[in-house]
Amino acid sequence: MDIDVLGALDVRENGVSVAPTAPKPRQVLALLALHADRVVPVASLIEELWSDRPPRSARTTLQTYVLQLRELIAAALARGTGQQSGAEPERRTAKDVLLTLPGGYLLSSGGGTSDVKEFERLAGLGYRAMDAGDLAGASRTLTAALDLWSGSAFADVQTGGQLAMEAKRLDESRLCALDQRIEADLRLGRHREVLAELTVLTSRYRTHENLHAQFMIALHRSGRRGEALDAYLKLRTTLGRDLGLEPSPRLRRLQHSILMAAPETAMGPAAPDHAARAAHAGPLAPTH
Repeated sequence: MDIDVLGALDVRENGVSVAPTAPKPRQVLALLALHADRVVPVASLIEELWSDRPPRSARTTLQTYVLQLRELIAAALARGTGQQSGAEPERRTAKDVLLTLPGGYLLSSGGGTSDVKEFERLAGLGYRAMDAGDLAGASRTLTAALDLWSGSAFADVQTGGQLAMEAKRLDESRLCALDQRIEADLRLGRHREVLAELTVLTSRYRTHENLHAQFMIALHRSGRRGEALDAYLKLRTTLGRDLGLEPSPRLRRLQHSILMAAPETAMGPAAPDHAARAAHAGPLAPTH
């Protein structure tokens, strides 16, 4: 089974999609697919579908959705069997793929692919490459991780509380990987290459200090000092108006270094640790 949730939902068995079009069965499949090979409690599925106001028939209705998913899986398995030749291997049934277990349901991937798991694997490799000083490797690996995304997580799924929380977590992980890939590119001297990307990102994430710091560095190194200082002033205005905050000391030091025409001034540790990555803390150091 191959699972894609980093964008539109697509779950394939034997290369055949088993994703239903009806919203609620699609929700059920999305949550099971995200937690493939792990039991998803019935209570979690009911909460996802109906929040804190489930109908009296919630369990029965959930069972109906599971049966609908099994019908789609069975059809996919049948198509796969029809395409096989030679000695017939042991056949899986729909109940072997979508299992009913004490307390919940489990979607068995059968050793197939998962874009979430691959993203997390590649992002981890990228972070370790950054820590080891392998900037080219970090940029390359993080780019591969980000290329797995085709849109926001669960982009075409009606989300309840569980999936909305997971989508936010995944999108934060994506932003963190993007932040680190841009840092690697800046250190490799690719400031002109990342300018257009940072223009879009700073407009989208208007209070994200790291991205604005990267934008300021890229502008300054491209000979656009005035625009770099304007970016700082816009961020300061937005932080004050929306959050009642001033830019961090590190960002103020970056502004000062640009005012003094010293784009390579060091500003402390260049690569945040993994906890800081998760929190997107502090602007990046301007480095070579």
